Amino acid sequence: MWTDRKMIKKDSIIADMPDTRVKIRIIIALGIINILLAASYFVLTHYAVKNVQVDGNKHYSAEEIKSMIMTGYFGDNSLYLSMKYKNKDIEGIPFVETMDVVVQSNDTIRINVYEKALAGYVQYLGRYMYFDNEGVVVEASKVATKGIPQVVGLDIDHVVLHEKLPVENNVIFQNILTITKLLNKYNVLCDKMQFDSNFNVTLGYEGVKVNIGALENLDEKLMQLPQILPSLEGRRGTLDLQNYTSDRKSITFEGEK
Repeated sequence: MWTDRKMIKKDSIIADMPDTRVKIRIIIALGIINILLAASYFVLTHYAVKNVQVDGNKHYSAEEIKSMIMTGYFGDNSLYLSMKYKNKDIEGIPFVETMDVVVQSNDTIRINVYEKALAGYVQYLGRYMYFDNEGVVVEASKVATKGIPQVVGLDIDHVVLHEKLPVENNVIFQNILTITKLLNKYNVLCDKMQFDSNFNVTLGYEGVKVNIGALENLDEKLMQLPQILPSLEGRRGTLDLQNYTSDRKSITFEGEK
């Protein structure tokens, strides 16, 4: 009788062993899940982006650039962004040559924007057709970009994206580039750049027109604008610099009545 009881007890222990193994596996699985949850929480909170610096953007606002880069569920996580954009430029965005993302710290990133070099734009069929310094139309938009002048006076009968503007004399594009560089140099970017049939140029600043005339002594003429334009703010008329030289400082302003 004693032997039978002993055997029954042994069989009971053997029967309980699978339940014990299942419990151990469940405990291990729960432990792994807790570790993964803790690690996920650390990554999500410690690497959450709080500071974003955007450099080089003109056409797009900082918020628009951020919305292009920081996309997806982990779009605000610096660790994810560093892996997503490591050694990779962002392309295929209108007006932008490339962009790259630099993770400066766990909660701070810098987005560097390298925009396409645009010399100006012409209006065609309700669109703003932006061209580079060789006259090639690189973008078409319904929005005008501040800091890029509208160029008028060109005899154009058609415009094709990614092709050069059909003008009689391609020297005009080099002239536009020269003027744009000097305007950037003196921080007096204009709204409009108008050429006549002899390539004389007039710059537009809201209500003020600046008659530059021929491109001789261009640097000397344009360097006067930072001192003159602030005094003409709110006024309308024509500032005449076409006869200005270093020897003959001829500057007149004729206001509109």
